[in-house]
Amino acid sequence: MEHNLLANAVVYLAAAVLAVPLAKRLGLGAVLGYLLAGMAIGPWGLKLITEVETILHFSEFGVVLLLFLIGLELEPARLWSMRRPIFGWGTAQVLGVAGALFGAALLAGVAWQVALVAALGLSLSSTAIALSTLGERNLMATPAGQAGFAILLFQDIAAIPMIALIPLLGVAAADSGGGEGWFGAARLGAVILGVILAGRFLVRPALRIIAKSGMREIFTAFALLLVIAISLLMQWVGMSMALGAFMAGVLLADSEYRHALETDLEPFKGLLLGLFFIAVGMSVDFGVFASHPWLILGAVAGFLLIKLAVLFGLSYRFGIARGQRWLFAFLLSQGGEFAFVVFGAAGAARVFTPEVGSILVAVVALSMVTTPLLLVLYDRVLEPRYHGQNLRQADAIEGNEGHVIVAGFGRFGQIVGRLLNANRIKLTVLDHDPDQIELLRRFGWKVFYGDATRVDLLHAAGAAKARALVLAIDDVEDSLALVDAVREHFPGLPILARARNVTHYYQLMDRGVTVIERETFEAALQLGRRVLCQLGYGAYRAREAALKFREHNKASVDAVYPFYKDREQYASLSKQARDELNEMFARDLKRYERESERGWD
Repeated sequence: MEHNLLANAVVYLAAAVLAVPLAKRLGLGAVLGYLLAGMAIGPWGLKLITEVETILHFSEFGVVLLLFLIGLELEPARLWSMRRPIFGWGTAQVLGVAGALFGAALLAGVAWQVALVAALGLSLSSTAIALSTLGERNLMATPAGQAGFAILLFQDIAAIPMIALIPLLGVAAADSGGGEGWFGAARLGAVILGVILAGRFLVRPALRIIAKSGMREIFTAFALLLVIAISLLMQWVGMSMALGAFMAGVLLADSEYRHALETDLEPFKGLLLGLFFIAVGMSVDFGVFASHPWLILGAVAGFLLIKLAVLFGLSYRFGIARGQRWLFAFLLSQGGEFAFVVFGAAGAARVFTPEVGSILVAVVALSMVTTPLLLVLYDRVLEPRYHGQNLRQADAIEGNEGHVIVAGFGRFGQIVGRLLNANRIKLTVLDHDPDQIELLRRFGWKVFYGDATRVDLLHAAGAAKARALVLAIDDVEDSLALVDAVREHFPGLPILARARNVTHYYQLMDRGVTVIERETFEAALQLGRRVLCQLGYGAYRAREAALKFREHNKASVDAVYPFYKDREQYASLSKQARDELNEMFARDLKRYERESERGWD
């Protein structure tokens, strides 16, 4: 068993490593690469993997993680503001597509029960394909991406009543007693309320305690436990696991641990989504296709034409720009992963015969394969025709959200942050001290938990779109590691840094940082001025002495910089700078004595 599991893992990974880069190189996209890899290693290809159903069920957790991470990006207030596109546009899309497909099926002589379930199932689109494509192409902020996301979210909700409707249409309906109706509804309501309360009063304190332990792997384990537990709980009460995970993400969207959760779960989501696409490719039943090739090809073509026509027509109503309407239609044109669930329920209720179910599953799987091809068609043929309204220009709108990232929010970072905040500069603050975060959030600060030296966290915090990075981390090594990461992955991001000492100052200069403040230098100068005044120096002379010292210190530090790695030369130049400073103050003292004799202050 263990050997078989490891052997299968080698097959999945090898197929992905070979197929996906090749597909990307050919301009076909990662999704099509995964699908083709699954076809190649599956029961109808090289027969390297045969347990397709098991793999498909396991890999659906990738979709669950995807919805959880999307939920983390949507605070409840923002989700409420999207209620119109979610329920308005989503209802229009599902009813429009299902109605058109239902009418076409009736005209083809299909029984109305079969036609209705098939139309409802095919009206759903693939959340995994559409959202991963939007993320891969950075299209989520475009009108087409936002409309697509709202509709996909509604489809996940709509899949639940669809599945509940199926037993009423089938032969097996007589065997099912409806006795659980009110109890099931009450259980669902209780679980949703419990998840909301737990998210508010239990999960955040638990995350804080785990974060204080400083064990990153336990934080990741808890994040996975949280998503899996909520998903299984939602499945137990008859809800979609993905929808439950989405709800959990929304509850934690305004949490200080949002970015840390996002970056810890992102690798698992990517791997499991890739496995899901491989499993879909393996599930294409070429035996059924060989038995009914023209029927299946005709069904795929007819389904795509009808769905594309409805989606393109709806894009006018949704206010999508002319150049993005075909993109919107192509993104949602395929059948979805929930269609497999709907058709499975229809088979269990004997609405479908096994043969009809297999044909519809093949239609959905093949429609998924067409989506990357349609997007290639859009990129190479349609988009150039809309060069005046292309997506790249639309994406530029998002850039006006410019914000400043403050890494480290201790005594130094807080002063900088408060100054920027007072001048209405948008901030994204990153810190790794749970107690500090909790304290600051009580005063209304939006601070996020996480290790700012991690590139994935910087991506999640929007470093690619930030106006500047304020580097205020206490630890010198972490500070330098962050500069190295930013220079490699975000070379255009300006860095303004705090140096703890002269050596740290030099190391930052080595990395090309030009705006640096030594953390105690200016405060020490101010205090020195006040000491001079306390000792009887005039205010003007105390200020002049401090400014001279500042200029000399800055000049000597810069002069020593080229030699600071040569210990002997560094020591010699530092001594020389001290001697020059002593001579300068000796001259100033003589001048002051002469001025005092003349009665000057």
